[in-house]
Amino acid sequence: MECSSHCQTWHNEIQLNLCAHSFENILMVMKIRKPVSLVLVLFFISCFVPEVKSQSIGFGTALQLSEVEAGSKNKGSTIQWVNVNTDKDTWSRKKDLLYCTGKPIGVMRSEKQYENFILEIEWMHLEAGGNSGVFVWSDALPGEQSRLPGGVEVQMLELDWVNKNIRDGVKPPIAYVHGELFGVGGVETVPDNPRGTRSKSIENLCKGVGEWNKYVVVCVDGVIKLSVNGKFVNGVSKATVKKGYLCLESEGAPIQFRNLKLIILP
Repeated sequence: MECSSHCQTWHNEIQLNLCAHSFENILMVMKIRKPVSLVLVLFFISCFVPEVKSQSIGFGTALQLSEVEAGSKNKGSTIQWVNVNTDKDTWSRKKDLLYCTGKPIGVMRSEKQYENFILEIEWMHLEAGGNSGVFVWSDALPGEQSRLPGGVEVQMLELDWVNKNIRDGVKPPIAYVHGELFGVGGVETVPDNPRGTRSKSIENLCKGVGEWNKYVVVCVDGVIKLSVNGKFVNGVSKATVKKGYLCLESEGAPIQFRNLKLIILP
């Protein structure tokens, strides 16, 4: 039986506690009084404490609603993103662009959690049939198999995805790629435009490979509304989570992001 992400977290905490207790015991036995002994203890820590791999990238801007008022000179603060379960070179900042290789499958999350907000983000697929998305109100705890976290996903698929994913002669509906909204990891929502438990866009407004798309995602008290390239076309309500991290998704194909702005609402 494979250990869940929660189980893995407990396992890591136990390891750290054991190391901490061992460190305390060494201090007691050695009765450290000299710098050379401290060096030995630090060497012990480097050998036995698990290495924590992290990567932080500054991308996008967060502002309070009051800072968006006309004439305000406040430019907000840079959002820091933490690599959760992808490779070190999966994400890179190139001037004003955030580039994702798409491999391996996984996410990077915002440093902070958010509750009520408006998210503006532009994205462009670099490969036909590319797959990606942004998670809102996420727990940022990827599953062992899917490698994706819980939350509500705002789908970002390239138009040719439906042609590249025909199964048993059946092509997925084109509505699937145009900003579909759905809960992941046990999160439930009530779809505005039901396609099973998911909500599909009422109009297809996404552009294809090599073209920029703009999403405006309004998240307030369990309700999410999505604007695609200037028009609101989808939404869900009564989400069973109402606060969490933002996660950007790496899912098999290269994609670029730009002009990310987060307006934090009361």
